Parts: sequence; structure tokens; C-alpha cells
Amino acid sequence: MESQFKRLTDSQWEVLKASLPIERKRKHSLRVIVDAIFYVLRVGCQWRNLPEESFAKWQLVYYYFCKWQKDGTLERLNFRLNILERGRQGKSGSPSLLSIDTQPVKVAPFVSQQTGVDGNKKINGRKRHVITDTLGLVWGVVVHAAHRADGALAGQVVAPLRGYLHRMEKILADAAYEKVFTDWVDENLLGVELEISSRPPGSEGFVPVKWRWVTERAFGMFNFFRRLAKDYKKTPASAQSWVLWHNCQLILSRIT
Repeated sequence: MESQFKRLTDSQWEVLKASLPIERKRKHSLRVIVDAIFYVLRVGCQWRNLPEESFAKWQLVYYYFCKWQKDGTLERLNFRLNILERGRQGKSGSPSLLSIDTQPVKVAPFVSQQTGVDGNKKINGRKRHVITDTLGLVWGVVVHAAHRADGALAGQVVAPLRGYLHRMEKILADAAYEKVFTDWVDENLLGVELEISSRPPGSEGFVPVKWRWVTERAFGMFNFFRRLAKDYKKTPASAQSWVLWHNCQLILSRIT
């Protein structure tokens, strides 16, 4: 993984543009727009501080950020890159084993929409609720108030994947998902097993649990991208977009 921002290479852009509407002529190439989004993700600057001389006007970049978030372009891009990366590593495009978990994160002072206090982690903010495969690739994400129960919101994370991940057989989760989410899986995911696996009783600190540790690793890699160090977005939907852009950036960084 790159430790600093770098513009897209030609090979990376070839992969990306297949999922973007590049047919229409524009004053600014969409390659410049994507570069600008990745710059904000890595550096963590405010939209208004985006270097106009290096990219484009921040208003234009922000327009595409919001547009691709709302029309499904970003989700399709993330889905396609996940499939390509799994193929690159010799795996089937659709995973059979997934892991779901949450990461509580503090919010910026001006953020008030859907926030709360996580009683376990003592964090006032939101939770990033993600589901990953065994490679740590993010397939779904929902951002919600930190006080909301993991099991009650898990269905919202998994529901969009029905019909797309046809090989899904098992979802790994911790004890927080044991009641409500177990019932949701039984009712909505025919043939899919929910396996509850937690660290050994009495253990302290981080203890890697088989396959679930990849989701924890994904959370840890958020720290290398300044925009994800804290939740700065007023709306949860925009916060979710940054998680998907982060996943896309990680995959692209592996493409030579």
C-alpha cells in the first residue's frame, strides 16, 4: 500500500474507466476528478482547500463525488474492483465466506446527524458497519449512530448483497449479532449460516479470531487515510462513500 498520494497510473485508469461514463466530452477529464477524490481521501483536506491548480475546482469534484454516490456508480465501481482483485488472487469473483463487524469513530464538532455514544468503547460518534470477504475487501457498508445495536442494523448491510453474492454460505460475527441478526439471516438468507465467534473469555487487548481478523485489519488500514481518521461528513451516506473509495484505492494500489 502506498504511504502517500500518487496520481492514477495509465493501467489503473484503464481499469477504472470501464465503470465510469467517459463517453461525453468534458472540460476536465474524469481521470482528474478521480485523482482529486483520492487526494482528499489521502490528505484529508477540506473540499474548499483542494488545490485547483493541480486538479479542478472543488465544486466540480464535489459534484461528481455526490453524483456517483447517489446514482450507484461508486457501488458498481467498488463491486467490479472487488471481483477483479479476487480474480487476480486466484479466487472466485463471488465470496462464500464473509465477516461483519463495526468500528466506532468520533465525529467532527459540527456533525450532529445520526450520532450517539457507544457505551462499550466510550466513543461519541458513529459506527462504520462493514462486511468483508477473507481478503478484507469491503462489499457493503452502513454508517449509523454509535449507540445503535450491531445486530439490529446488520440486515441493512447485508440486504443489498442478496442476488449478487450467489456463493455466500457463511457470515462470521461476534456475540453482539447473536440474537436479532440470527433471526434475520434465517428469514432472509436461505442456506446461509451465521457463525458466532468471539475471542476467548478473560483475554485482554486485541486477540485475532480466525478470519474475522481481516475485518479488523480493514479498520486499521482506515488510519492511513486522513479523511477516515474521523467522521467529518454531515450525512452518513457521504461517510459510507469514503469507505468505498478507500476500498477502491487499496485495490488500485495493488495494480501495476
